[in-house]
Amino acid sequence: MSISRYALLAVLVIGAIFGVAAVQRATAADSTVPAVGQLAPQFTLPSQDGSKVSLSSFHGKWVVLYFYPKDMTSGCTLEAHNFQRDIGKFEKLDSVVVGVSVDSTDSHKQFCAKQGLTFKLLSDQDKKVVADYGSLGNYMGMKIAKRNTFLINPEGKIVKVWTGVDPSHHSEEVLSTLEDMEKKSA
Repeated sequence: MSISRYALLAVLVIGAIFGVAAVQRATAADSTVPAVGQLAPQFTLPSQDGSKVSLSSFHGKWVVLYFYPKDMTSGCTLEAHNFQRDIGKFEKLDSVVVGVSVDSTDSHKQFCAKQGLTFKLLSDQDKKVVADYGSLGNYMGMKIAKRNTFLINPEGKIVKVWTGVDPSHHSEEVLSTLEDMEKKSA
């Protein structure tokens, strides 16, 4: 009888080890951030107004593609307000700001209305685009977007990546980098 207990215990331990390894592999795959110099992964997602927005529709413009965890939260609101505050500066540099989270289009619509946001917020409820950009996170068992940003040049290549950004001054960081990129290409 004690041998079968040991056998059962061994099976459970081995199963747990393989289960942890599988979860670690899946997590690693979700966190592979596209590298600077590679083409940005293509996508088409719905925006807060219900229209479909594709990365390819911005060809010829700089794209600030930022991923954020959740509408109506303090850090995400601060980050969105700062991008909105600087939107005219981004537009002067022939760039667009696009936010992506796993929230619904209705949530985005409410967030934009409440906060006065005029740029596109895209809904990735399937979490595919968030994963393609290595920005899928886990917060207390919920799959959400990590706070990462990608600067994509007019040809569609990633030229700068920020991970785990500080929302309080991130818009200024991106704007400064974009201004430097514009000077180098002029």
